[in-house]
Amino acid sequence: MTRIKMCGLHSRADIEAVNEVLPEYAGFVFVPNSHRGVTLDEARALSALLDEVICPVGVFLDAPVAFVAAACDVGAIRMVQLHGREDEAYVAALRKRVSAPIIQAFVVRDAADVQRALACSADYVLLDAGRGDGRAFDWSLVANVQRPFFLAGGLDSGNVAQAVRAVRPFAVDVSSGIETNKTKDIRKMRAFAMAVRAEGEL
Repeated sequence: MTRIKMCGLHSRADIEAVNEVLPEYAGFVFVPNSHRGVTLDEARALSALLDEVICPVGVFLDAPVAFVAAACDVGAIRMVQLHGREDEAYVAALRKRVSAPIIQAFVVRDAADVQRALACSADYVLLDAGRGDGRAFDWSLVANVQRPFFLAGGLDSGNVAQAVRAVRPFAVDVSSGIETNKTKDIRKMRAFAMAVRAEGEL
């Protein structure tokens, strides 16, 4: 069954909502200029409130390896997502510091982008349309991808079932698609999770 990652949590209300919906992954954005951004202390406090079945994921944008390692060391996250221009050398350096699984994000515009993603050494790849701008890309580009991947970009309760049917991703990743006025919306979160899980039961 396709797993669910709900990203951009930054308040106790967000945590209460995901604890009701129980996605497999919850994302904390460590990007200072993002309206969804959290500090290390905030993430650690919020992560402690998560249901134990939910894996906290840290989303980083060209952050120093030492900072990513610190987020793992203090228990704020148990999985790392790289969403900037991190290269193979960065991934190798990070692996020396952390044991947490690594997701590396790639923007998909054409088949060459997909091949570049498949060649990376991260544990998982995240295939996206952009940088959190709520747009989808051409899913046919990844219909035959064999390695486990997270699908992101423009997903919401209205199209996620179609996406799951089309490409059978390891997981789907959503942030703006479960928000109203840049705030997490429990009704949209419930509807998104229901759509994914209903598709998995077919």
